[in-house]
Amino acid sequence: FVFKLTAAKQQDHFFQASYLEERDAWVRDIKKVIHRLDGGQRFSRKSTRKSIRLPETINLSALYLSMKDPEKGVKELKLEKDKKVFNYCFTGISVIDWLVSNNSVRNRKEGLMLASSLLSEGYLQPAGDTSKAAAEGLSDTPFLDLSDAYYYFPDSGFFCEGNSSDDDVVLKEEFRGMVVKQGCLLKQ
Repeated sequence: FVFKLTAAKQQDHFFQASYLEERDAWVRDIKKVIHRLDGGQRFSRKSTRKSIRLPETINLSALYLSMKDPEKGVKELKLEKDKKVFNYCFTGISVIDWLVSNNSVRNRKEGLMLASSLLSEGYLQPAGDTSKAAAEGLSDTPFLDLSDAYYYFPDSGFFCEGNSSDDDVVLKEEFRGMVVKQGCLLKQ
């Protein structure tokens, strides 16, 4: 899950993802930025808070920490779809249900807006084909309130079995860890 990026000054940068989907997402995003820059466009990350008029009173970071709470947060599960097993993930419905039951939002429509913000800001990641397609703009909203739309926390240890060309379970376990700082992975 390693790829190399060579900068204009012949500097090599190596990136190691913890699983196939993460590597592919990084490559896709980097290619998108390179394409924009080569086309003369400026690249700037648009804040979700501004684009969907998220109230200033909502603290996405604090909400994310509440969602990750092992006792009261969104439950991470082992889910199966299309002969693939998704470890440490949850459904779109469970996120919206949690937001409504926690009184973070008044209704499911507001929950969808807030979950979309969490997804756009990187607090949630899409895990399956359905949720990835929505996140890439192939749906009305980037986040889906569906039972077959899977998501995960970026630092949860998520991995998908049956999706990788490498069936060696040892490798899947070897590259799981916790983020020490952005760009660094600590082996368990």
